[in-house]
Amino acid sequence: MLKIVILGTGNLAKHLYTAFIKANAVDIVQVGGRNQKELEQFSMHSTLSNDFAFIADADVYLIAVKDDAITEVSQHLLKKKGIVAHTSGALGLKAIQPENKGVFYPLQSFTKGKTVDFSSIPICIEAEEKESLEILHKLADSISENVHHIDSEQRKKLHLAAVFVNNFTNYLFSIGEELCLEEGLSFDLLKPLISETADKIQAMSPKEAQTGPARRNDTKSMESHLELLSKKEHIALYKLLSQAIKQAHEEEL
Repeated sequence: MLKIVILGTGNLAKHLYTAFIKANAVDIVQVGGRNQKELEQFSMHSTLSNDFAFIADADVYLIAVKDDAITEVSQHLLKKKGIVAHTSGALGLKAIQPENKGVFYPLQSFTKGKTVDFSSIPICIEAEEKESLEILHKLADSISENVHHIDSEQRKKLHLAAVFVNNFTNYLFSIGEELCLEEGLSFDLLKPLISETADKIQAMSPKEAQTGPARRNDTKSMESHLELLSKKEHIALYKLLSQAIKQAHEEEL
C-alpha cells in the first residue's frame, strides 16, 4: 500500500483527498496545511499538521498549493526519502527542491462543492527516476484509468491549451448568460447548444465543427450583432474572435 501525504487545503487537495480515501491501494497518512479551519475538514480519515516542520514519512508527498508557494513548501521536505510531487500544470520539475521529484497533474477543472469522477480524468505524471515514475503511475492508476507520461514542456503547452478550452470558454459562457439576462431570458436556453458543441468535437476536429457567421463570412449578421453589444470589451472580443475564425477558414470561403 502506498503511503501519501497531501500538502494543501484548497479545492484540488480536497478532491484528491476524496478520491484517494476510496482507493484500496493508498493510505493517506497525513494532510498538511497552514489554514487550520480548512485543515479540520480532512480530520475524518487522516492525521493533520499545520506545521510543515512536522510532516510524516510517506512514499509520496503531493503538493497541492498555489503555484507560487510550491517551491517554498517543497523546501520543508528536503530530508524526506519519498517522492515530492507538485500538482501544477504550469510548472516544471525544477520547481521542486528535493532530489526525488515528480509531477502529478490531474487535467481537470476543480470547483468547490462540485463532485468529479476521477476515473476518466487524465493524470499527467513525470519524474526523473524510473522507479519514482513507476510509483507515481501506480498512484495515478489507483484513482484514474487515464494516465500519461508527459514531460514539463509538453505539460506547460497542455496547460495553456486547457486555459483556452476551459477558462476562456467559460468566460464566453458568462457573457452569453449576461446577454440572456439583459432580455429576461434564461441561460438554460443555451445549454443544449453548449452540450451539442462539446459532443461534436468527440467525433470531429474543432476546426471541422466550426459554424456561425464568422465561419461563413456573414458580414450583415456580424454587423447586427455588434450593434447589440454595449460593453467595449465585448465588442472588442467579438471582433477579435470573428477575425480569427475568418482567417482560420479563409481558404474555404
